[in-house]
Amino acid sequence: MIYKIDNIIAPWVESYGGVNPHLDYSEKTISEAVLETAAREKDFPALTFMGKATSYTRLSQEIDRVARSFHALGVKSGQRVLVCLPNVPQAVFCLYGLNRIGAIPTMVHPLSAVSELAFYMKEACSEIAVTLDQFYDKFLEVKKQHPVKKLVVCRVSDELKFPLNIGQKLMTERKFPKLQVNDCDTSWAAFMAMGESVTGEYVAKKDYRTEAVVLFSGGTTGTTKGIMLSDLNFNALAWQTANMAQEEVNHSKMLAAMPVFHGFGLGVCIHTMQYCGGTSILVPRFNVKSYAKLIRKTQPNFIAGVPTLFEAITRNRYLDGADLSCLRGVFSGGDSLTIELKKKFDAFLKEHNARVRVREGYGTTECVTACCLTPHDKEKEGSIGIPFPDTYFKICKPGTTEEVPYGEEGEICLTGPSMMLGYIGHEEENRQTMQEHPDGHVWLHTGDLGKMDDEGFVYFRQRIKRMIVTSGYNVYPSQLENIIEGHPAVQRSCVIGVKDALKMQRVKAFIVLKDGYTPSLEIEEELKAYCKKHIAKYALPSEYEFRDSLPTTLVGKVAYTKLEAEEAAKATA
Repeated sequence: MIYKIDNIIAPWVESYGGVNPHLDYSEKTISEAVLETAAREKDFPALTFMGKATSYTRLSQEIDRVARSFHALGVKSGQRVLVCLPNVPQAVFCLYGLNRIGAIPTMVHPLSAVSELAFYMKEACSEIAVTLDQFYDKFLEVKKQHPVKKLVVCRVSDELKFPLNIGQKLMTERKFPKLQVNDCDTSWAAFMAMGESVTGEYVAKKDYRTEAVVLFSGGTTGTTKGIMLSDLNFNALAWQTANMAQEEVNHSKMLAAMPVFHGFGLGVCIHTMQYCGGTSILVPRFNVKSYAKLIRKTQPNFIAGVPTLFEAITRNRYLDGADLSCLRGVFSGGDSLTIELKKKFDAFLKEHNARVRVREGYGTTECVTACCLTPHDKEKEGSIGIPFPDTYFKICKPGTTEEVPYGEEGEICLTGPSMMLGYIGHEEENRQTMQEHPDGHVWLHTGDLGKMDDEGFVYFRQRIKRMIVTSGYNVYPSQLENIIEGHPAVQRSCVIGVKDALKMQRVKAFIVLKDGYTPSLEIEEELKAYCKKHIAKYALPSEYEFRDSLPTTLVGKVAYTKLEAEEAAKATA
């Protein structure tokens, strides 16, 4: 299938460095595409996990076993299943195994708070979940807020080599809550055994243009929503990424440190590599020291990360003396890469024998992830690159479908084969986000402000809607404020992002207490404990400031921009 948009003419379609502006895309499902790759690659490692390699042959076997087990569990085609796992092999098996029976893996952050997990299940209309043993206690609490009919609990040790698996069981897993085996909760081993009895037809005949995966994001308004993505979306992204890389992906290795519940982690680090016959080096728990150690040990060809990661690498000595000539692609996304940091990390790469420079990209979960990337042979200072093949960008006057001239700022709009099907149950936002323009095509309004030059290079400026990006994660102030104001002592709150040298931004909360409450260390500790219970770890405020009142606009809204200005002034004082 060739994804073709008539009557859209872009002057840069001849592209840079030989990238084909039009590609032929697969009409298979994501599982069919990967199983086809597996049949060809056989013994080549599809995954490595803490030293253990999973060949493509074994990957295909595990996909089929998981598919049969979910079928035996009663999962139907079109049914959403919550996959609450870090970067472990079982997450990959579930992704493709569920797709094989026509079910829809709904990928979520395992460090999410209990209330968030219950929200995800409700939003996705899901009553079946897969998680890791260390998060089992959360789901015992989730059951009190949302029905969970079936819960499959797996362990890291199930995918480790001897003797690491024994050490994991004795030193780590014995500390986790004991699985209460019952009609609802089952172990991964027992779950996999269920599939052995399946002998009838279980593989779904699925249209590649229909919903295949759900990822959660705040979209353009900051309200968390489930994003419906199709098989075409993922397969198109994989083929586009491989072409934009301008390096051989087949039989290459990529460090998969970005999480599987994130568009980049799932779409590029996992699916692109599996689609093209490469190896995904799964990183279940991330810190800079372990990341550097893995680079030294595994010698990956591709790495991707948020600017925070690259900043941290240059600040420590974990890669002193390391030979990085293995690298054929280094990609930055998730947040703006400052000109200063790019120069610093490019110099770092050169000092360590790498022949590549950082290539900055841009994307949104509404089109899986990346849709724009700096060409390998030309970069412009401050630019996020050019659109992927068959992906078209235009800059519109905010709030309209009116295109502005080259060089003028406006809202970034895009269309192409990786554009989402829509949000689950948010029809008004679907209408606002996916709009038919006068050219007759549906365009995704990203809510981001930027511009484009006459060579097709795109420049990201800022988010039109209020949002904080910390360590590459999107944090939505209004959601945190709603949670904080649920505390009995809080009258009003305002959450902002404060500049941080390592995280780019950190979260700060301003608090006005109710009458009868006085700011104190005890109140602050109580509030911290409350937030820790209800807010994901990465989104927790790093600082709480108590005030008698908050600045307001003429219509009575909290003037968060004034607080941002105050903090910025402090930083430069």
